Amino acid sequence: MPDPMHRQRVYESPIFSVDECRWTASDGTEIRRAFIRHPGAVLIVPQLDEDRLVLIRNRRMAVGRAIWEFPAGTLEPGEPPELAAARELTEETGYVAGHLDPLGSFFTSPGFADELMHVFVARELVPGDQRLESHEEIEVETHGRADVESMLRSGELVDGKSIAALLLWREWISGPGD
Repeated sequence: MPDPMHRQRVYESPIFSVDECRWTASDGTEIRRAFIRHPGAVLIVPQLDEDRLVLIRNRRMAVGRAIWEFPAGTLEPGEPPELAAARELTEETGYVAGHLDPLGSFFTSPGFADELMHVFVARELVPGDQRLESHEEIEVETHGRADVESMLRSGELVDGKSIAALLLWREWISGPGD
């Protein structure tokens, strides 16, 4: 069955592209929208133990300030999410994980983007050196679970992907049937 949507690439960047799309709705109305095409990404919840998590304070130019979040990054072409998670964890925090467990995946903003975020918990962490890219300004801090929960309630933790990952991690750590 042919795709009823007409797609035209209108912008290409190293990280994402934008397609202008047109299709006809069921009532005959022609719809025109722009969608961001993204290769996918990973987010890692670094867990030192059941009560301590590693957060980063990352300077985000799009919002004009540094915000608290879990480490994350874009998939390289053909890169499996688990390898990307291990790479991003080390690059942004310096930690190397003894175990990476998948927590789930979600679309970050399906109304206008196809970015699929793969979430992992990193355990048995071994400290090392960050390998930041030249444009990255990232501070690494350890926070207790109660502190992270408080940051969420107070509005200090405002990164949507980290909030979603925290929810997935809560479910994972509580175990089945709890």
